[in-house]
Amino acid sequence: MRSPLLWTFVAATVLLLAVGGWLLTDPATSHSDALKTGGLAGGAIVALYALWLNDRRRKVEEARQEVERQRHTLELSRAELDRERIGDERFAKSVELLGHEADQVRVGALHALAGLAQSRAGYRQTVLDVLCSYLRRPFEHPHGDEVATGQRTDPATDRERQVRLTAQRLIRELLPAADAAGAPAYKLDLTGAALEYFDLSRRVIGELVMRYVSLHSSTNLSHCLVRGPAYFTGAGTDGRGLGFFRCENTKFHDRAWFSGTLFHEDASFRGTTFAGKTAFKDAVFAKGADFLGAVGTESLDLARTAFEGQTDLRFAELPDAVSLYNTTVDPAKEQLLPPLWTLEEQRNGAFRITVKHP
Repeated sequence: MRSPLLWTFVAATVLLLAVGGWLLTDPATSHSDALKTGGLAGGAIVALYALWLNDRRRKVEEARQEVERQRHTLELSRAELDRERIGDERFAKSVELLGHEADQVRVGALHALAGLAQSRAGYRQTVLDVLCSYLRRPFEHPHGDEVATGQRTDPATDRERQVRLTAQRLIRELLPAADAAGAPAYKLDLTGAALEYFDLSRRVIGELVMRYVSLHSSTNLSHCLVRGPAYFTGAGTDGRGLGFFRCENTKFHDRAWFSGTLFHEDASFRGTTFAGKTAFKDAVFAKGADFLGAVGTESLDLARTAFEGQTDLRFAELPDAVSLYNTTVDPAKEQLLPPLWTLEEQRNGAFRITVKHP
């Protein structure tokens, strides 16, 4: 007796009989009209039941779909947690293998970390930190003549050198291309690292820390976008080498600090833009220095900078704040200076750059 369908038929029958009987009391109404009207009234009750039943089915279906959606979401969450767990285990195992004695195992661990960073963007900065940390480990780099001739007194040193070259290459591969729209900028901390043939050209970099770094053979930072501060303070000093340094058509969005840097070979900043505070204070250019077409917009500190080789300081644009305090050059070498800059001989026979006021 509790079935809604049964009650619907009972109500429809009662309404049919009630309406039909009431209409039959009217002499002007025929039997067929009374029966038809009563049938319509009863049918309305059935129609209302059908509408209620369809609405109930719709709600049940929506509830089922919601349960299915929640189940699917839970499955996705579980799969994501499994992937994160596997990624964490893979990361931890790879970091552990970086201390393995066999160089091929260390190379495999580096590639495993890079693969993890490529597949999971959330790991990229962490993996870059690990690669930079590996390169900051103490390492006695072979002398240049040993590298050129292939003579090694310690084979283990050469094997470790190959592992470090792999780490350098993977860092470059993990950094976004400079022409990639909306590319993120990652931080690199290579303080005190010993690097060789270091190439980050045409890459986007966030903060770049290379204090007291040694850069052997050649370094290429050309066409880079350095969005954060860049620190090269003391690079190449304290017995560290600083080979050929190319930083052409690069843009430093923030400060660029080369204070106390010792450039042992030619250094080129041709076409580079220094958009923030820039300092070469106490830097030494032992050989050529090329700033042709470079742009400085905020400030340029060349105090006590020594240009000992051929020098081209013909900036395309110079900031209003330029410090030339005791900036020295070798007059025996070709010196190309901006307009109004001139050389002045000091009492000790050295020559410094000064500004000739019109």
